[in-house]
Amino acid sequence: MSDVVESSAVVLLSGGLDSATVLASALAEGWSCHTLAFRYGQRHSVELAAAADISRAMGAASHRVLDIDLSALGGSSLTGHGDIPKGRSELEIGGGIPTTYVPARNTVFLSLGLAWAEVLGATRIYIGVNAVDYSGYPDCRPEFVRAFETMANLATRIGVEGGGLKILAPLQKLTKAEIVLLGTKLGVDYSLTRSCYDPGPDGRPCLSCDSCQLRMAGFRQAGMEDPLLALFGIH
Repeated sequence: MSDVVESSAVVLLSGGLDSATVLASALAEGWSCHTLAFRYGQRHSVELAAAADISRAMGAASHRVLDIDLSALGGSSLTGHGDIPKGRSELEIGGGIPTTYVPARNTVFLSLGLAWAEVLGATRIYIGVNAVDYSGYPDCRPEFVRAFETMANLATRIGVEGGGLKILAPLQKLTKAEIVLLGTKLGVDYSLTRSCYDPGPDGRPCLSCDSCQLRMAGFRQAGMEDPLLALFGIH
């Protein structure tokens, strides 16, 4: 195990609005942040480029991308198995588990983040899950985060022989508008973030998938213009 001070944290960084805000929160709390992104067979690589840009711009200690092909298992429109839902109402978005749910994705991501945390000697893992403005994903719930933390401390050296490890989801109970306001206060450049499930080749958001609709509603309710839309000349 490397000799990294206990002020280190692993931050799961997707390249989206929420994870960028979580990184800003962790940095503001004084943690030396090591960001981790995943090439998991998703439809596009736009979010991976965004994650690297965000990590660099915000001054993370290091950034890694791990390759795990979840598309080989199928079961999600985000990995090319079925169509991305578009044009759904707010009620529909919050009313069930959509096809964009990737089976066990956050469990897999947190497990790999946990492995890296052990290597680094990090005592915190940050994840940008949210249980208020979320698209019905079961692995975004507070119960899941608590259960994973319990498991992590049973299954690791730091949990058994060290001081333990915490899984932190600081956005868990915030609305998307509250997340936007928090990130803006912390200096997040949201023009670097990418949230769309089905962007164009140049990264232009589709504006009609669930993620785009939640993002647009968040900025609207926060009384702010989304700098990403401004970047593409969308008003």
